[in-house]
Amino acid sequence: MSNTVITVEVIIDASVEQVWNYFTDPQHVTKWNAASSDWHTTNAENDLTIGGKFSYRMEAKDGSFGFDFWGIYDNIVLHKIIEYTLGDDRKVIVGFKNVNNTTEIIEKFDAETVNSVELQQSGWQAILNNFKAYVEAN
Repeated sequence: MSNTVITVEVIIDASVEQVWNYFTDPQHVTKWNAASSDWHTTNAENDLTIGGKFSYRMEAKDGSFGFDFWGIYDNIVLHKIIEYTLGDDRKVIVGFKNVNNTTEIIEKFDAETVNSVELQQSGWQAILNNFKAYVEAN
């Protein structure tokens, strides 16, 4: 397991309450959770409680590949922080902060050892950018 922690962040022109809702509601997750236009999330389930599980089915639109991205919640502070452990035991912390009527999200996650740090950072950043675009358009 890598000791490398990767950080991605974005500022969204919306209230922290709206951002939190769109980030955690499965109906919204399926609309923004993809790193590129040739991928999508076909199903999302989320039990947003400490010890609860989330699971997102991510698939290539051409049907060539898919996987379940899932984890268990370790800590939740409404509109402020979500911490979880992924299925492969990596830790993720997502912080939400109200900044001048916008919301700053900072995600920190343990790197995995298969893909390069740069690839992981660009993939997670692309998903966060997709999220920003979705929230601001809705």
